Amino acid sequence: MESNQESLFDKAMARYQSGTAALDLIKDFETITTAFPSQSAGWTCLAWLHLLCDQHDAALRSARMAVKLNSQDPQARINLTLALLATNSKGVREHIEFVKRALVVVPDFEKELKDSIEDGLNRKPDWKALEKVREWLEL
Repeated sequence: MESNQESLFDKAMARYQSGTAALDLIKDFETITTAFPSQSAGWTCLAWLHLLCDQHDAALRSARMAVKLNSQDPQARINLTLALLATNSKGVREHIEFVKRALVVVPDFEKELKDSIEDGLNRKPDWKALEKVREWLEL
């Protein structure tokens, strides 16, 4: 990442981690993805924020872009799975199976994904689709 790109992303992430509401951060990540459209992390975060705000169609578009840019990112795959579930779209199994394989190959992903799921359930209690994904992944 370039320094300006890192700065925008780091500031937005710091705001998220300090508890800023997802809805208040969407514009920040839209700015990041517009300015740096090939940065998969920006799209992954934007998809997550859309999911937290029940903006399912926008989440699906952002998650698809994140996976297109970095098909090896388990969080992007989880976001896409959640967006597919929310929009009643096909393709869920493919992404869950990918994440399961990634967890075997790179066990360090497990803590990151557990933390992400915990964060999602803290911010959006009773998120049924996320609970389902957690069960499928046995996390």
